[in-house]
Amino acid sequence: MHILVINGGSSSIKFSIFDAASPDADPSVLLDGELSAIGTANARLKVGEGDARAVEAKSPEDAIHVIFDALASSNIPAFEAVGYRVVHPGPKLDRHQRITEDVLRDLEEATVFAPLHEPEAVALIRGAMSRFPQVPHFACFDTVFHQTMPEEATTYPIPLSFRDRGVRRYGFHGLSCESVVRQMNAAGIKPVRMLIAHLGSGCSVTMVVSGESVDTSMGLTPTGGVVMGTRPGDLDPGLIFYLLRQPGATVDSVEHMLNHDAGIKALFGVNDMRKLREAWPGDDPGDKAETTIAIFTHSIRRAVGGMIALYGLDTLVFTGGIGEHDPLTRSAIGSSLLGGEDMWNPNIERSANVGQGHGLRKISSDASPYSIYVVPAQEDLVIAVHVARMLADSP
Repeated sequence: MHILVINGGSSSIKFSIFDAASPDADPSVLLDGELSAIGTANARLKVGEGDARAVEAKSPEDAIHVIFDALASSNIPAFEAVGYRVVHPGPKLDRHQRITEDVLRDLEEATVFAPLHEPEAVALIRGAMSRFPQVPHFACFDTVFHQTMPEEATTYPIPLSFRDRGVRRYGFHGLSCESVVRQMNAAGIKPVRMLIAHLGSGCSVTMVVSGESVDTSMGLTPTGGVVMGTRPGDLDPGLIFYLLRQPGATVDSVEHMLNHDAGIKALFGVNDMRKLREAWPGDDPGDKAETTIAIFTHSIRRAVGGMIALYGLDTLVFTGGIGEHDPLTRSAIGSSLLGGEDMWNPNIERSANVGQGHGLRKISSDASPYSIYVVPAQEDLVIAVHVARMLADSP
């Protein structure tokens, strides 16, 4: 059985084809690729190990046809199902499921909760379903993993009329968190209290107790929580009112700013941790790069510290693009858990932290009171696993 997984973002689409031949083993990757810079003149497509090439992809609908045309020209067997990462299910959908017209209508209604991600996801799904109507299509949601959170962690103290409409804390990056739990379990590592720091363009901190999510930093939408690439994280609600009162401001303009022009981009000018690290440390204390990194790491430290104060800690896991590839961020956060200020705190084994190994690896020292791991996010694999299970359960 071959499964195509589509993981779409606001301006890029990652895709993979998995072979799910055995129900007793994880699906294996046959081919993967990415279409980046969608909607710009610099759109590029990379398939497998080949070099990226320029393509024309002005919209998600264009993008999905570019990807399917590229897959058709490869020597990959035809796929029998398509699975999608969908950020927000809205209040009506509470599980991974096969996509029908009713499901698509529910997803379209949910765009008010995730305007940065949902419209593109729906457009991708509609484009793919029109291209391949004969195969089943499945949605896998970033929120499902967090449905184990208790009421005190999900409820907003606002009038019941809004709570009845589904206004609550959903949590996101659930597919990433689930992939971390699966990999840790496969390695025989089963901490009772595990804190997962998913750090990338989007960032979140999730506490997992005995394999289940009990609390996470993101809320109703993926905009809240810690500082991110283009999103600010948690803000004083009064700041939103202030922004809306500015001359020419509209709900749409403020929403666009908070989703696309805030966070690291607002502080440093671009959303690129590599360029940020190249500029740090600067010649003068308090320069833009230094200030941006300090604000970013302080935000994560505060979220991490709050989770530990509530639940304790056995194991800290870093995942996501920054979490997996930026040792300085890992050091700044890992060292802070005992009040340390040294970037190379004894809690972290320096050589293991600096190394860019593949797969799950431990980076904490023997002296550390908690274990620290780097674990790759395997969202696409988790989607393939769920799709294979749903196919097996389908009539």
